[in-house]
Amino acid sequence: MKSTISTREHWIPLEVLYVIGIIAISFSSIFIRWSDANVSVIAMYRLYFTDLLLLPLALRHYRALLHIPPRVWLMLALSGLMLALHFLFWMGSLRLTTVASSTVILTLEPIMVVIGSYFLFKTRTNRYMIIGMALAVIGSVAIGWGDFSVSGTAFQGDMLSFFGTIAVAVHMLISKQVRSHMDALVYNFWVFFMAATVLAFYNIAQGIPFTGYEARDWGVFWLLALVPTLFGHYLFNWLLKYMNAGAVSMAVLGEPVFSSLLAFWLLGEALTGIQLGAGTLILIGVWVFIRFGNEKEKTLVPPDIMAPEHEAGDDSSSSTSTSTARLHTQADKK
Repeated sequence: MKSTISTREHWIPLEVLYVIGIIAISFSSIFIRWSDANVSVIAMYRLYFTDLLLLPLALRHYRALLHIPPRVWLMLALSGLMLALHFLFWMGSLRLTTVASSTVILTLEPIMVVIGSYFLFKTRTNRYMIIGMALAVIGSVAIGWGDFSVSGTAFQGDMLSFFGTIAVAVHMLISKQVRSHMDALVYNFWVFFMAATVLAFYNIAQGIPFTGYEARDWGVFWLLALVPTLFGHYLFNWLLKYMNAGAVSMAVLGEPVFSSLLAFWLLGEALTGIQLGAGTLILIGVWVFIRFGNEKEKTLVPPDIMAPEHEAGDDSSSSTSTSTARLHTQADKK
């Protein structure tokens, strides 16, 4: 059984999937700029359409979709709420400031996640990981340095991006807790659905119409669902089971590089030599962080929240054995 799991995990190297996810999420800001629809509508349809793409697979695993403990439903709802807030704030920031400024503030996410992981999962970091994070954050700040503003709409956009970063950091920490013992398809399907539903209620409360958009807008909704959500957020949530939460959150540090390049080519936004050099620094920092980070040796396995209530008080070794057995069973069934 162990060899089966190993084979499944290494069909494609995790590093390759990680890079694919970074490139995918980098298209998000570009697609959003292509639509004139309200950002809450864009985010809502983005997530609902993603679930439509996942529905054929989800129906094949309907038992797993429905057999979820009550306390886990609560965590899924909270994770969905945080994801909805992230999209609402961050996507709103793109209407008020540049792509570079908006995405560069997201680089604060791994710092928040690493701090949270230390207290929640006893995750340890070594000096090389800290150096890598510092290099990446410095490079990210340099990319958006010329665009930061302390007044007007740009400042409002910066603040929205900051609040969106806090929300996605909380979402990542919840994802790490739940994904340690839940299949990626089940987790993503419900979190995307709950986040989209939160946004739907927001749109109803604000009187924002659900229809009447141009064909280009509907095309953007589908592009957002397919590229940055399915090949970005879904992929990162899947990687959380096999990688350090801080390392996965470090993916956001690569986003300003590709987003700035795409904004230069597709939106005509200026890109300086300093920003290009800073982008290289980011990539070096991300590589150093991942190269010297090792979840297997430095992270405490979160308790199995999928276990029955009477097992919750068992010792850690029992919990770990139960979750391992469950993982083996799921792999064999697939």
